[in-house]
Order: sequence, then C-alpha cells, then structure tokens
Amino acid sequence: MNLTGGVVLYAVLWFLVLFIILPIGARSQADAGKVVPGTHASAPDNPQLKRKALWTTLIAAVIWGFCAWIILGGVITREDMEALGRWSTEHIGTGE
Repeated sequence: MNLTGGVVLYAVLWFLVLFIILPIGARSQADAGKVVPGTHASAPDNPQLKRKALWTTLIAAVIWGFCAWIILGGVITREDMEALGRWSTEHIGTGE
C-alpha cells in the first residue's frame, strides 16, 4: 500500500464511520420540544458535530491501522485474493 492508497482508504473509512456515528444520540427538535420556525420538526436539536467528528477520526484511525497491518503485514496477499477469485469463477454453473 502506497501513500495515496493509505489516504484513500482512510478517507473511505472516515466517511463510513461518520455515517454510522451520525444517528447515535441524535435527538430531533420535536423530541426536545423546541422547534425553530422555518425548520422541520425532525431536524436535529443539537447534532454535536465536533464531538462526532473527533470520535469518527479516532475510530477510523484504529480501523485503518488494522487494515494497514493486514495489507502491509502480508496477512492477506494479492495472490490470496486472486486465488479466491479463480476459485469462485471455476464453480459458477457447475452445480457445486
């Protein structure tokens, strides 16, 4: 994995984790009982984006470190992935 691959992997993981974390602890304006005029009642009352961005960064870094260890440590190699692909295409349509 080169530098560009590492950055792209981290960016993908960061947004994946962000979308998982965003609804956690979310409370709508209707739930809080204070709907701001001109907004939907389902709009978040206090989204706490800084806190969620910090947690996202930390969690994504841990997951990225694990993925980098797998890739750079040779736990799973490109040859392993190619062998898996050959195995799955050999059995297509054979009924096995």
